[in-house]
Amino acid sequence: MVDLRQKPYNLSEEQVQWVEETIRSMSLEEKIGQLFVNMVANEEERRPENIKKVLDTYHPGAIRYHNASKEELWEMAKNLQDASRIPLLIASNCEMGGNGGVNEGTMLANGAAMAAMDSEDAVYEVASISAKESAAVGCNWNFAPVVDLTYNWRNTIVQLRAFNDKPDDVIRYAAAFFRGMRTQNFATCMKHFPGDGTEENDQHLIMGINDMSVEEWDKSFGRVYKALIDEGCMTIMAGHIALPAYSRKLCPGIRDEDIRPATLAPELITGLPKGQLGFNGLVVTDASHMIGMFGSSVSRREQVPGAIAAGCDMFLFFNDRDEDFGYMMEGYKNGTITQERLNDALHRILGVKAALNLHVHKREGTLVPPRENLWVVGCKEHHQTAAALADRYITLVKDRRSYLPMTTEKYRRLKLVYIGSEATVIAGTKFKSNDQEIIGDIVSQLESRGFEVDAVVEQKKGRMEEFKARYDAVLLVLNVQGFAQFNTMRIKWDEPAKQPWYMSELPTFVLSLSLTNNLIDVPMARCYINAYMPSHEAFEAALSKMMGKSKFMGRLNDNVFCNRWETRF
Repeated sequence: MVDLRQKPYNLSEEQVQWVEETIRSMSLEEKIGQLFVNMVANEEERRPENIKKVLDTYHPGAIRYHNASKEELWEMAKNLQDASRIPLLIASNCEMGGNGGVNEGTMLANGAAMAAMDSEDAVYEVASISAKESAAVGCNWNFAPVVDLTYNWRNTIVQLRAFNDKPDDVIRYAAAFFRGMRTQNFATCMKHFPGDGTEENDQHLIMGINDMSVEEWDKSFGRVYKALIDEGCMTIMAGHIALPAYSRKLCPGIRDEDIRPATLAPELITGLPKGQLGFNGLVVTDASHMIGMFGSSVSRREQVPGAIAAGCDMFLFFNDRDEDFGYMMEGYKNGTITQERLNDALHRILGVKAALNLHVHKREGTLVPPRENLWVVGCKEHHQTAAALADRYITLVKDRRSYLPMTTEKYRRLKLVYIGSEATVIAGTKFKSNDQEIIGDIVSQLESRGFEVDAVVEQKKGRMEEFKARYDAVLLVLNVQGFAQFNTMRIKWDEPAKQPWYMSELPTFVLSLSLTNNLIDVPMARCYINAYMPSHEAFEAALSKMMGKSKFMGRLNDNVFCNRWETRF
């Protein structure tokens, strides 16, 4: 049973009393509802009458939502907290800035960019701004940071979101991230237990498998989680990732076909973080619509209560509200979820809320900050910080033929080739790419600095000599990103003329605005730069450095060479 007077809650007697009295006052339906994190997916679901209907019927303990404007999200949070008898945890996904919580939020630096800066102060700054902007729209729980280890360069799920493959770095940066989030009234969350980054698969599409031995895991992911549990992280997100070596150790004789992802494996949740590592906080599942959970041999009817029985305390997202609520209730009534397990989960959920004093804020009417605080979202000061951070993280991987600096004197006539992404699926919803907006910003920035830019997409390659007479250089911009569609993201050359047929003929500057492993598809590139993010500030900083106006300062991770010899020269 959880001890609310100990880390990470450290509750006072008054706070513990509120938890106990609140649980005693709940109906069975309210207790079952507290186990769910409900997704508010669209404008229709944000309407006050629909919010009230969901809260009155399903009584969720927490909310996540699809991003919208700051005004819309503020109204949503206000309506949610006003309509709920028990204060809600409202979660954001601010891994790299306020943009993970609100449309106008500032994109600052993702995990890989933070590692490139190798600065705990910079990580703290990213987290504190993320907290300010998401708190302004009523959030109090951040599903960040990502503490996975990028051991496999092919993994495109956490390649940018995680810091790097060095446990000591991850511990330092994550601890700094926690400190930044604590500048606001936020619960922190580290993910994705027991650890992504060892393989190339995407749990949105298939169950993940961390195939480390017990000894390897203890020295890497285990050390990271133990250190950050000791640091006081309040919550852990369990991934749809199996850890067979530990399942076999903790469940001697377990059959291969009975090995489950952590979200459904008691030995991995109750046995590892809550047992061996001494975690006293709350465990939430990763999104339950992911095929890593759906695709297991366990039926949905068993999955829903099974996750709670395994030791997870909250279930992230309904598939169908009526059906999943019914499955959870059925699981309690048939004994899958014991009374002791339900009581423990409720204490952990209410314990987080009490630690944030949400009950006091509810009483005082201050659960959602005043509307006038919204000015902080995407403010000028935060974009200035984004620019200062970008100046530090842009990384020169190689310039083997000394093409740099890319000046207008040498390369005035530029051919811009842009490789973007298809629509991205997030939490079960497809979102269109903003490639045209990014291309427009790139062209504008180049032209303002005196370059003549041709961004027209040709259907065929044409004559080599004519191409060389027309342009002085090629700028190949790569913005390949996304998940929930492919297990491994690679460059898709959607037009023959975009293919790198020009690299041996003209100086070609390759700039990645996203994934760091693109050299696997352009090993012949002689000048390659990682900018990590498709933001205005990232391209602006990269262009300044490419033109020789400032120095490259980003720290290189050897993963960028993809364990290949030909990518290095």
